[in-house]
Amino acid sequence: MRHPIDIRNINVRSLKKLEFVAITSTCHRQLPKIRQDIRTIINQVRKLNEDNNIHGMIVQLPLDCVNPVDESICINSISPEKDVDGLTFVSAGKIMQRSETRYFIPCTPLGCLKLIQHSGVGIAGKKATVVGRSKIAGAPIAKLLSNQNATVTVCHSKTVGLENEVKTADIVVVAIGQSNAIKGDWIKPGAVVIDCGINQIPDSTKKSGFRLCGDVDFHEAKMAASWITPVPGGVGPMTVAMLMSNAVLSAQWKASFETTWNTSYLPLRLLEPVPSDIEIALAQKPKDVADLAREVGILPHELELYGRKKAKICLEVLDRLKNSDNGKYVVVTGITPTPLGEGKSTTTIGLTQAIGAHLRKNVFACVRQPSQGPTFGIKGGAAGGGYSQVIPMDEFNLHLTGDIHAITASNNLLAAAIDARMFHETTQTTEALYGRLVPLKDGKRVFSEIQLRRLRRLGIDKTDPDALTEEEYTKFARLDIDPSTITWQRVIDTNDRYLRSITVGESPTEKGITRKTAFDITVASEIMAILALSTSLEDMRERLGKMVIASNKSGQPVTADDVGITGALTVLMKDAIKPNLMQTLEGTPVLVHAGPFANIAHGNSSILADKIALKLVGPEGYVVTEAGFGADIGMEKFFDIKCRVSGLLPSCVVLVCTVRALKMHGGGPKVVAGQPLSKAYKEEHIDLARAGCSNLKKQIQNAKLYGIPVVVAINRFVSDTENELAAVREEAISAGAFDAVVCSHWKEGGKGAVALAQAVDKATALPSNFQFLYDLKLSVEEKIEAIAKNIYGADGVSYSDEARRKIDLYRSQGFNDLPICMAKTHLSLSHDATLKGAPSGFTLPIRDVRASVGAGFLYPLVGTMSTMPGLPTRPCFFDIDLDFETGNVVGLF
Repeated sequence: MRHPIDIRNINVRSLKKLEFVAITSTCHRQLPKIRQDIRTIINQVRKLNEDNNIHGMIVQLPLDCVNPVDESICINSISPEKDVDGLTFVSAGKIMQRSETRYFIPCTPLGCLKLIQHSGVGIAGKKATVVGRSKIAGAPIAKLLSNQNATVTVCHSKTVGLENEVKTADIVVVAIGQSNAIKGDWIKPGAVVIDCGINQIPDSTKKSGFRLCGDVDFHEAKMAASWITPVPGGVGPMTVAMLMSNAVLSAQWKASFETTWNTSYLPLRLLEPVPSDIEIALAQKPKDVADLAREVGILPHELELYGRKKAKICLEVLDRLKNSDNGKYVVVTGITPTPLGEGKSTTTIGLTQAIGAHLRKNVFACVRQPSQGPTFGIKGGAAGGGYSQVIPMDEFNLHLTGDIHAITASNNLLAAAIDARMFHETTQTTEALYGRLVPLKDGKRVFSEIQLRRLRRLGIDKTDPDALTEEEYTKFARLDIDPSTITWQRVIDTNDRYLRSITVGESPTEKGITRKTAFDITVASEIMAILALSTSLEDMRERLGKMVIASNKSGQPVTADDVGITGALTVLMKDAIKPNLMQTLEGTPVLVHAGPFANIAHGNSSILADKIALKLVGPEGYVVTEAGFGADIGMEKFFDIKCRVSGLLPSCVVLVCTVRALKMHGGGPKVVAGQPLSKAYKEEHIDLARAGCSNLKKQIQNAKLYGIPVVVAINRFVSDTENELAAVREEAISAGAFDAVVCSHWKEGGKGAVALAQAVDKATALPSNFQFLYDLKLSVEEKIEAIAKNIYGADGVSYSDEARRKIDLYRSQGFNDLPICMAKTHLSLSHDATLKGAPSGFTLPIRDVRASVGAGFLYPLVGTMSTMPGLPTRPCFFDIDLDFETGNVVGLF
């Protein structure tokens, strides 16, 4: 490859006015001939394809290789989006088909066409003779002239009667590589002559011994032609100019592609009665995820395929789009739900389908990945429902791309490391322990980087292991973990009540060193919360290292970095940090990423998924993300934790409610999962619904505390009456909602949420006055009370002795300025699940406070929080099986 040239660094923003464009070119220097094989060339081209700073690329021909190579292989290794020379098969094919999609016209033919047009003779209806049939010049020139309605004859050096063909032509284009082959008396008087040839002929008057001439005898032909191009100085400069023009087009198209999607949507075949979720999901054939990615502006090298229906998005997409404006940011939350749920996920997907497939706007949904615990337990799938789902539903609800398994492995590796370290510290002398932690290698001891970090935290500035004093290496080698303070537990992604309390160390090999501990479900792991709150791979690594797993016997925090495991955890999580791309039933894109508990953690999908989606949709697009549980939990944590970390500004709150839940809050009978609903929920009871709107009004008020407009989505059930729905809408508007819309997306897909989408579109146009609920510099107690009084409606807060001790401990350890992540029941605004509506006059009891320092928050415990669910008498797995005839999963939901 003589000179592979890339054209880069075009200022995309300046292209909007085209007042000035700066182009930087780079010439990749000639490689030594011995290395000029086809693999080397193609690898170099592929690297340039994946360089986001490059807008165009050409491979200079002929190739100068040791062995003969097929030049077309090298040319066609260039990405069509960067083929500014217009020589790939894709570009050639689009010219021949007169494609309406964007493509590059080869530079020499395009320059010729521009010169002919500039002559003013007109092309339509004229006879044009093209002498030459090469793929670089003759063939594409002939097609371009034909596309301009000229009558074109293609000739070559062996054409019989070539002179006569040229003599009758109004336009003559020559590219045969033979000096002065076309004579002046062949030219029709007044014809336009374009000479693409450049040949060397002997000339003793020149220092070089030769001069350049074209394929046309210029001095004779100019006497007959009305216009003629000289050689040199004619077509050559125009070729270079067209190369620059194509480079500018490439940058323009790239900028446009980043904000203008060409999405194909999937039609729904609505059935009545509505089939089961899994039946609906299996009836819809998803698009290939590679096609979906291309539609929304994700480049091939930014995508890691996991089969044909799901993929991971590489974080490099954020670097490419760093100068692009964000879209509109919508969070879906809800009123305090019944144990059955009120359809937040279904509304998130239905709204997304409406915005995309029906309003034809760019939109992403960002949702959490479900745990296998509820999937096989009592709740079932979490992909939405009815005709508003993420598909493939079975893959969404099961392993997906293995993120939860990576968290399980990481969490349990740390748990194993903690117990192993305590065992070794207990059974070894300090000298032996230090010798094994910093072993001799080739007669020398060397600290690893993570050990040097521990030394710095201890205030030891030495880097030579043999230079430490006895006191220093004792301090370094012994973590001195207080077993009673260990907060790190093992995890498994299964509901297993018998792991709620266990004893480890029972084997004789552990020398009687036992302790009581427990298992949590994987989504309750702090590593899951870290995944959701990380803003980069580097940020995740730092957060993993900061995780506090216990205190030492002096009361100082012991971190994962102290244990020496941060790098290993990062390696296990390096793929999990990439968001997962899927789609809805109507073919709109979905990012599925992270699934932190909404009780002890913040209950929102990842910041990285939201950031990527906001860049991809562009400034006029939408990202719809869901916050777990009611607005008092998920939304408050979305604003005060997630938005605080991400720096993203929300545009609108969608607050989901149902008549069923409002009736419960208004004094209706108890709703119990797995038991039939009372008649009150199946018949019209307007007074019950109006009374229950106290909860709706409080949640609207909670959202407005943050200065964000609220649109209420009334998720319609079959049993709801028009009078009940009208009453709820009236109450919502009177409480300050921007709008309240009745939705039927479960039954009708995106069509049933179009009115909601239109209301959201109007609400996001309103000015945002976003503000956090509290300042981080306030005391822990003041932050807790701000949430309790303003969000829950409590009169005050009480603290157990243990809670006060923990607050004092965290304050002394430097954790006072962390945000608060309240852990309380989702079934009431208060701490008592039996208190419905909008209770007041209560005192919120804080029984304990714990720290997720890596995730970056303190979580006070209000009542008893179970982090390991149990299986019911009849779990969902009774109905789950594989249909061996079709290979489909059945019975998920």
